[in-house]
Amino acid sequence: MSDRYLHVKRGVFETIPLFIPAIPFALVFGVVVGESGLAPWLGWSSSPLMFGGAAQITIVSLLGEGASIAAAVTAALIVGARHLLYSVSIAPRFKGQPRWFRWLGPYVLIDQVFALVTLRQEEDPAAFRAYFLSAGFTFWGLWMVFTAAGLFVGPLIPVEWNIAFAAPVLFTALLVMAIDRWEKVAVALLSGAFTVMLSDLPNRSGLLVGAVIGILLGLLLESRRKRS
Repeated sequence: MSDRYLHVKRGVFETIPLFIPAIPFALVFGVVVGESGLAPWLGWSSSPLMFGGAAQITIVSLLGEGASIAAAVTAALIVGARHLLYSVSIAPRFKGQPRWFRWLGPYVLIDQVFALVTLRQEEDPAAFRAYFLSAGFTFWGLWMVFTAAGLFVGPLIPVEWNIAFAAPVLFTALLVMAIDRWEKVAVALLSGAFTVMLSDLPNRSGLLVGAVIGILLGLLLESRRKRS
């Protein structure tokens, strides 16, 4: 059994547990599409085009509420802006990689994939590439299937079940996975506090401001840690 196969297998099997909390999230997406008035196939098409649950729900719900295309797209871009921060963090691992990977890899750089590969910084480029793509496209395939199923199953789920709880549970689990030093705890608490305080900003831009504040604090603390 080759080393590459082992990395692919590990990427697949380590992704599946992280997808389980995303299943209710996919069902929520189905409910949002149904309530938006968009054609089901059109709503689902955002899955392969955008591949970002929060951004998808944002753009579909705003379009359903009658917002302009420009406003909906702007809000979705703001919600998805955290992926730019992921890109900055993971960019050194993309250096020296084949050009095709540098173009394809970012397409599947979502929260869960970022959390997984962040824990595997020691791998050589080939191993990183195999793990990254297997994890990313495993999640991609499951997301395509379950968002399609959500179009039919989501509207049948009683409102009392409140399946929207899946989103905060999912991101909390990712946060816990990534925290291994007190500096990260401080960054998480401060950025979370600012995000809550700024939640009334238009187009959900409080998310972006909170993330930027967290990144700046993280850079400051990391620089201080390296000097000490």
